[in-house]
Amino acid sequence: STAFGQALAQVAQLIKADVGLEVACVDIGEWDTHAYQVWQGSSDPTDGQMYRLLGAFDAALTAFCADMGDRLDDPGITVVTMSEFGRRVAQNGGNGTDHGHGNCMFVLGGGVVKGVHTDWPGLEPDNLSGGEDLAVTTDYRDVLGEIVLKRLSNAALSSVFPGYAPAMRGVVRARPDAPA
Repeated sequence: STAFGQALAQVAQLIKADVGLEVACVDIGEWDTHAYQVWQGSSDPTDGQMYRLLGAFDAALTAFCADMGDRLDDPGITVVTMSEFGRRVAQNGGNGTDHGHGNCMFVLGGGVVKGVHTDWPGLEPDNLSGGEDLAVTTDYRDVLGEIVLKRLSNAALSSVFPGYAPAMRGVVRARPDAPA
C-alpha cells in the first residue's frame, strides 16, 4: 500500500501486458536518516524509522516477486536496488547516521548468481574510508554494466558508460542470446 509498492505494481502491470518493457526505474524516498533511525531513548533496533523503512521495502519487493511468479525465472526479470549515497558507520548525536560513501545493492532474479559479491574490508577503523565510512569496493557501474551486457544483451557498454569499462564480477549469468 506504500507509494513504492504501488509503483512496483504499475511496473508489474506493464510487464504482464507484454508491451516490450526493458527497463523501469522506481524511486523510494525517506532514506535520508540523519535522525531517529532508532527512536530517542529506545535501545530496541526494531523501534525506529530504519526498521519501518526496511520493513516497507521488504514488503513491497516481496509482493512484487510474488506477483511476478515464474517471470522471475531465468531468463526473466532482473531487479536491482541501489542508493545514490551511503551512510556513515557510526551513529551521530541525533540517533541517525550522516551521508557516507559505501552502501549495498541487491540484485534479484532467476539469472542472478546467489551470494555476496564484494571485497569486504570489515568495520575496523583502519578499514574505513577516512576512518568513518564504508570503503567503496565495487563500482555500481560494474554491476549495472554486467546486467546490461548479460541480461539485456547490449554489448555497447562504452555508449552506456562513456569513459568507463565495467568489470564483470559474476553477479548474473548471461542469457543464452547475450553477446560474448
